[in-house]
Amino acid sequence: MSRFQVKKVAVLGAGVMGAQIAAHLANVKVPVVLFDLPAKEGPKNGIVAKAIEGLKKLKPSPLGVADDAALIGQANYEEHLEQLRGCDLIIEAIAERMDWKLDLYRKIAPFVAPNAIVASNTSGLSITKLSEALPDAIKPRFCGIHFFNPPRYMTLVELIDTPTTRPEVLDQLEAFVTSGLGKGVVRAHDTPNFIANRVGIAGMLATMKEVENFGLTYDVVDDLTGKKLGRASSGTFRTADVVGLDTMAHVIKTLQDNLTEDTDPFYGSFGTPEVLNKLIEMKHLGQKSKAGFYKKVGRDILRFDLAEGEYVPGGQKADEVYGRMLKKPAAERLKLLRNAEGAQGRFLWAILRNSFHYAAVHLATIADNARDVDQAMRWGFGMKQGPFELWQEAGWLDVAKMIQEDIDAGKALSKAPLPEWVFKGPVAEAGGVHTAEGSWSASKQKFVPRRQLPVYERQHFPEKLLGETHLPDWRTAGTTVSESDALRTWTLDGKVLIASIRSKMHAISPDVMEGLMEAIDTAERDYDGLVIWSGDAPFSVGADLQATMPAFVVAGVSAIEGVEQELQNLMLRLRYAQVPVVSAIHGMALGGGCELAVYSSRRVAHMESYIGLVEVGVGLVPGAGGLTYIARRAAENAAASTGKDLLPFLTEGFTAAAMAKVGTSALESRKLGYLLESDIVVPHKDEVLFVALNEAKAMAASGWRAPNKRLFPVAGRSGIATIRGSLVNMRDGGFISDHDQHIATLIAEIVCGGDVDAGTLVSEEYLMALERKAFCALIQHPKTQERILGMLSTGKPVRN
Repeated sequence: MSRFQVKKVAVLGAGVMGAQIAAHLANVKVPVVLFDLPAKEGPKNGIVAKAIEGLKKLKPSPLGVADDAALIGQANYEEHLEQLRGCDLIIEAIAERMDWKLDLYRKIAPFVAPNAIVASNTSGLSITKLSEALPDAIKPRFCGIHFFNPPRYMTLVELIDTPTTRPEVLDQLEAFVTSGLGKGVVRAHDTPNFIANRVGIAGMLATMKEVENFGLTYDVVDDLTGKKLGRASSGTFRTADVVGLDTMAHVIKTLQDNLTEDTDPFYGSFGTPEVLNKLIEMKHLGQKSKAGFYKKVGRDILRFDLAEGEYVPGGQKADEVYGRMLKKPAAERLKLLRNAEGAQGRFLWAILRNSFHYAAVHLATIADNARDVDQAMRWGFGMKQGPFELWQEAGWLDVAKMIQEDIDAGKALSKAPLPEWVFKGPVAEAGGVHTAEGSWSASKQKFVPRRQLPVYERQHFPEKLLGETHLPDWRTAGTTVSESDALRTWTLDGKVLIASIRSKMHAISPDVMEGLMEAIDTAERDYDGLVIWSGDAPFSVGADLQATMPAFVVAGVSAIEGVEQELQNLMLRLRYAQVPVVSAIHGMALGGGCELAVYSSRRVAHMESYIGLVEVGVGLVPGAGGLTYIARRAAENAAASTGKDLLPFLTEGFTAAAMAKVGTSALESRKLGYLLESDIVVPHKDEVLFVALNEAKAMAASGWRAPNKRLFPVAGRSGIATIRGSLVNMRDGGFISDHDQHIATLIAEIVCGGDVDAGTLVSEEYLMALERKAFCALIQHPKTQERILGMLSTGKPVRN
């Protein structure tokens, strides 16, 4: 089979989803053109142009960097259909109207390239019916591709075939969506709303019904159904506001229009809730209209009260006893909730029971296997566990009996009994649907393994579900070389050493420093390279303040200076190691974690990596070489240009450190200077290790050597004076506090090299000594101590 290459993508429809899909394609550097109707007034591409401009204002940002909006091509159906001939993938994302979609397909069909894949981003319309408008030549290359909103951040993409879709088309698309876009692919059957929305929206409707039954308020329900329940922090009703109440109503209508009592025994619970109708009638559509189940007035969050027909004060929390119950082991947790005396506990049991019941009854028709359901709910609805995983963890047969007892007692939403496979046969014998053999397929009546596509060979440690004991665990995999509570060094292939930090949030304690020093020694002696990587985010939140503060209390500032010098020595050891050191980044790399990354030979970063020097937030300066790095990079960039003045090359780095700026993506982190053009951005988090290992091997094979130590020029006292003038203006304007100004002045003095002439040549060690001096002075400052104690006690920065 010839390789499927996506050289260009067309997205049809510049609405909320279409524009954001185009934005994510731009993020991962896939050439994309966005189409919509010709504007009735002004430039013909006016609709698309407005949509692309709107991307820059959306929060959370659909773009890695706002400037990349310019990478999205603009087109309209009247003038530019010829451009479709150069596209390998065409994604239709117009409004959810079957007649509109069919009409568009007839219009584009003559312009579709012979090998191009055409896919609809419908959230629930029949893919088979949509395919009927296409010529026979295109039908084998047509399928559904359902992204979840917002597409940059949501992992799930559902792929849906038709009876005429060629199997290799779905395989090709799955490979591109997984590796090229960084998504988790689930294949769904062509049933109304597919998997995630079918189970998820049915769950939200069931939750709303149980809210009425138990007389709970929306804010209490969101407190119960958010993080405490292992679900998205937004809970139920805040999630509905984010999705859009009109969108939710449409998805509900799809269920109502395409299902009946005969095809779905839960059909009776699919009525549009009265409160949803009322809010839509009031044009309160959620976040997009600034009012829905909730409304923000000033700093207050109000909740809608249906009985009153208006907004009332919100913010009520659930009873603490249920928070404690939800921390219990799964089996104990579910029994406590089922037998709870209070309404909140019984409500929680009811919504969990309903989700188990619904998923089991519909497994055979909506999905190939239980794994697809659980992954869809994890990736599409932000759950820590899918319904089958939680059920299995709590004791499969015990929970099944509780569910069936409630069904028989008329407490469930449907009288439909649990399927026979729940109680008898392989699932009952295995104690659940997920096993080392595979996950249960109700339609095939057997356990089926994961799909074996070449793209998944790039994932050494794919995200696994409870019960998938055959999949490797990064914490124990490979051959261990050395191990402590702080760090494990190990290897998968005997060629590249891997160092995995074990501390909480991967903070850099003295023990972690010692372990990394030993790892570099071992890598130089026995391996081709070293990769710093951990299988869970963050990469590292920096120096372990809690581990170092006791030393400061006992031994004073000299103890801190010693720790800082050791940390600086580690950074220099990394930079000048005799084997390539690759930092494999996923999640946050803050403070010392950022310094660990920038002093490595190379960085391989997941697209969603958030990198920055944030020490100002706790009243300190970066003290492990971060400011030295900024000064050195400014000198290197200036040397490569025709300008002689260093200060313009320092501005970005100084501002980032002084304002504690964190890149909100790997792309923005590159713009801030924490990633270089030679560093690699990887769309899929589970491929970061694969790419990093290969990068280390390639660097070693190409004869990589550490850079030579050399002196470099600094901006000197004239640079400090210029920056100081700007800081005074910012303080006088009320933009920064006196203490902020003091810290920023110290940062300026370090990156400019102190009291020396402009152009003076300095060493890294010289600047690091300035870092230590400033760091140690600040840690004794009362206002800095306020910031540190505030951060340690609340986790939030103190502004003083």
